[in-house]
Amino acid sequence: MTNIVIMLILLTGPYLLARSVSFFTGGRTINIRSAAAWGAGTLFIFTGIGHFVQTEQLTWMLPDWVPQRTFLIYATGVLEFVIAAGFFLKKTRWFSGVIAIVVLVVFFPANIYAAFKHIPMSGNEWGPIYLLVRGPLQAIIISWIYWFVAKKPNNSFNPTPLRGAA
Repeated sequence: MTNIVIMLILLTGPYLLARSVSFFTGGRTINIRSAAAWGAGTLFIFTGIGHFVQTEQLTWMLPDWVPQRTFLIYATGVLEFVIAAGFFLKKTRWFSGVIAIVVLVVFFPANIYAAFKHIPMSGNEWGPIYLLVRGPLQAIIISWIYWFVAKKPNNSFNPTPLRGAA
């Protein structure tokens, strides 16, 4: 469960910091979408590191019939680092957001498998009940990335009042 708290702090921390700076500096504007993207990038660095630090445990999350499980864990760790780098660069941020969402959806079956097999890692030892935590966490991360990174901003709304309007 500690990992989940860490993940949420990493994801939301830069955004909350940007909002706080804006509030405490009298409205100094900071691009909160960029801050939110930096949070997603930091989260993906954290999870990518896990692929190299807990490689063996992550291989347990894959069925035995999956070939080259260790290589696959390393490769997906590198993929997460590449996605993270994309979040930090404005020109690649949108594409990284879309890829991150796809990756999160594609990786989720491994969490389901691990929960049903009671894999002793990151809460999966709880069994299927763990999915009541992991599922919403995945949904939060996907929603965050969609809302702040992958969704094109709606620039049609202009909050500036018209001059001369009564």
